[in-house]
Amino acid sequence: MDQLHTLKVFQTIAEQGSFAAAARALGLSPPAVTRAIAALETRVGMPLFVRTTRHVRLTEAGQHYAHDVRRILAELELAESALTGSHAEPKGSLTVTAPAMFGRLYVTPMLVAFLKHYPEVSVHALLIDRVTHLLEEGIDIGFRIGPLPDSSLHAIPLGHVRKKCYASPDYLEQRGVPSHPSELEHHDVVAYARSSGPVRWTFFDNTRAIHQAVTPRLYCSSNDATVTATAEGLGISRVLSYQADAEIRAGSLVAVLEAFDGEPIPVHLVYAHGRNVPAKMRVLIDFVRETFANMPVLHSP
Repeated sequence: MDQLHTLKVFQTIAEQGSFAAAARALGLSPPAVTRAIAALETRVGMPLFVRTTRHVRLTEAGQHYAHDVRRILAELELAESALTGSHAEPKGSLTVTAPAMFGRLYVTPMLVAFLKHYPEVSVHALLIDRVTHLLEEGIDIGFRIGPLPDSSLHAIPLGHVRKKCYASPDYLEQRGVPSHPSELEHHDVVAYARSSGPVRWTFFDNTRAIHQAVTPRLYCSSNDATVTATAEGLGISRVLSYQADAEIRAGSLVAVLEAFDGEPIPVHLVYAHGRNVPAKMRVLIDFVRETFANMPVLHSP
């Protein structure tokens, strides 16, 4: 059996999570898919999938193998594109990652517009609040909020955001507007936190850091919920500026304690390819640059 064909079958099952779905996607019969994986597992000498009546998942060895297979197939696609001259024709699949809320608010609408413009390209959007490893996880492009560690990744600056405090106009009318972080001790607080417990917010008076303890009335495990509760007048919250941008523009939130905001937090697009960037990635990178260059939320003074 053709080894390249077997690797493509393996990757499709890993992506689809189902032998039957992979068969449909590849235009093969279910027995043909089963035979391909059986031959692959015999060749590598270990099981790559755990099969139950309802689910198919990768074994630990299968997860490591999947990372390598994604890289190999991506490199093969790149080599074929350069050789055949199809480098100029954007087609194929891309994997893009971004923080969950940033991805929902800004990356997803951009991807929808991009895919309408390039019908031969498909995208897997991985929107999660953890640092992903592009090379290890087979990801083509990532959005990063925060300082970038030294790495081999290419980085394109897209703008910046800030960590800021917000409250609703009704809440401030009832409770007053704080003029210093220490006054938060006398205000209700809504905090983004994974668990209840002590919360400290860091502010800056010029270059001097102010670590202010706050006692939340509401702990939220998502920034969406934090912003919603704040806009409903429950108290003061502290989130990244892009997360509250819609409510700021609608007038349901206003910024407070702005004199104590920290330095701008950079936003980058990162990718791992070198000189031979495939056409599908090149057009997406250009599309991102154009879209985010005109996005006021990333270019506030």
